[in-house]
Amino acid sequence: MIDNTELQHLRRCIELASEALEAGDEPFGSVLVGADGTVLAEERNQVGAGDRTQHPEFALARWAATNMTPELRAAATVFTSGEHCPMCAAAHGWVGLGRIVYASSSAQLADWLAEFGASAPPIQILPIQDIVPDLPIEGPVAELAEQVKDLHRRF
Repeated sequence: MIDNTELQHLRRCIELASEALEAGDEPFGSVLVGADGTVLAEERNQVGAGDRTQHPEFALARWAATNMTPELRAAATVFTSGEHCPMCAAAHGWVGLGRIVYASSSAQLADWLAEFGASAPPIQILPIQDIVPDLPIEGPVAELAEQVKDLHRRF
């Protein structure tokens, strides 16, 4: 169950996704939170410069690998505006991060892109569980998904 503090983290992710959109990037934002509730790092999508791997979830996985012990990584939570893509899910799993909470799912994104007549991504859209089967995840969050959809519509 997602509590009010976790909803605040997800709302921050949507703010970061909005910042990404305003900068000309795809609208995704993520926040890494330690087991004690401390926000450890934030990131937004930065693919607009041409490096399509500059996803916020991937950046947080790299940050965690450099700055956290394996035990702290396993106890942390990544909050994100959209469910991890396969690349980001793999990075999350490889560095041993803990739980993921997302506002909107990959399936929702695929439906929205089709609805908007946008091009599909160049990789298969898969749920996180297909990449990291034993990872605890929560999402989507219906009350926030429409905000995320609006950001993708604007993009």
